[in-house]
Amino acid sequence: MKLSGWGCYPIIECAAHLFEKRSTAAALLSAGDDWIAYGQGKSYGDSALAPHVLLTQEYNKLIDFDAQTGVVTCECGITLAELIDLFLPRGWFLKVTPGTKLISVGGAIASDVHGKNHHAEGCFSESVISLRLMLPDGTIASCSREENVPLFRATCGGMGLTGVILDATLQLKAVNSAYIRENIIPCANLDEVFVQYDRCSHYPYSVAWIDCLAGGSSLGRSILMVGDHDDDGELTLPEAKRLSVPVTCPSFLLNNYTLSMFNQIYYRVKGKPAQRQRVPLETFFYPLDKIDHWNRMYGKAGFVQYQCVLPMATSYKGMKALLQQISAAGMGSFLAVIKLFGPQNENFLSFPMEGYTLALDFKIQPKLFGLLERLDRIVLEHDGRLYLTKDSRMSEAMFMQGYPRWREFQDLRTQYGMKKKFNSWQSKRIGL
Repeated sequence: MKLSGWGCYPIIECAAHLFEKRSTAAALLSAGDDWIAYGQGKSYGDSALAPHVLLTQEYNKLIDFDAQTGVVTCECGITLAELIDLFLPRGWFLKVTPGTKLISVGGAIASDVHGKNHHAEGCFSESVISLRLMLPDGTIASCSREENVPLFRATCGGMGLTGVILDATLQLKAVNSAYIRENIIPCANLDEVFVQYDRCSHYPYSVAWIDCLAGGSSLGRSILMVGDHDDDGELTLPEAKRLSVPVTCPSFLLNNYTLSMFNQIYYRVKGKPAQRQRVPLETFFYPLDKIDHWNRMYGKAGFVQYQCVLPMATSYKGMKALLQQISAAGMGSFLAVIKLFGPQNENFLSFPMEGYTLALDFKIQPKLFGLLERLDRIVLEHDGRLYLTKDSRMSEAMFMQGYPRWREFQDLRTQYGMKKKFNSWQSKRIGL
């Protein structure tokens, strides 16, 4: 079957297999090489694509839950949305969540996803107490910060290249509301964004939408949204109104004019200051989940998400250079955000480092890849790196420069025989 990531680029012919039992997964793995696990298909590029794909959607049972401590054990295919539906009414929420809840727990661990509270809570792996991993020979290893520590550190953020994450035990976070108290802070340019981020660092959640087409004195104009959980005792979410993009849109609909118009309207409407407005948790964390198939807006050719992180010392200078390059090229993104990251963790390939991250969506069009190569050079000049989960075209040289612990990761793969069994199109492209 033909599979792709969320960016619909590239599209690869894969032999895909479902499994409901561990024995089935082990038997499948024994029959060939070059496997990778595939969850909900929300990684953007080719990190979950391979000649042989192990589909985890039906390996999705809840195993155990402690209502006193908020510790849950579940199989890898269960989604964050399912966990929220089950446990938010009981006063428990995810410690760390990305911008979509429509991903599997296995995918969240393999990508070591981050959210709007990385500066306060770190990556998703901080909530992982332990996990069980199926190795190339079908045996199962229990991994945690106390047991098989190198395997744990390699698997969290390891993009599925250490084996199949079968199940995990997670620590949930106690909350007293399904609502967020949100402050909206318009920022006229990049200087103001950095000033406001510094002033608002005490908020547990923060994210800034950024107009990457704005130039001149408005370069980097943004809307910073910060918030915290309400304490009103209301644990029931309102029924969400859903929209859908029913068909793949003609790519010409997204052009410099329409993007610029959208950005101007969004800044004027959303950028009106509001004092601690109360919004449903889903509105604050998952605005795009309300639009089914929103990736179809980019056209048949698909799109690329470009997400980089720069260390604190070079973040302002580097972000300014990136935005100047994007604005001059006129190939902006209306789904552009900038977030603050906290300290880097100990996992071999986790993406965040202490500093700022910029994420942008670009529809595939002529001259795009030339622009991305120019952005790559800026990122490397400022000691940054790209996010593997969003990547579909990073070079081997850029990966190895951006992820200095790649040799440790590769040595572990060699030690356990993973290099032959678990490979993705991405891993081969970047030299793993």
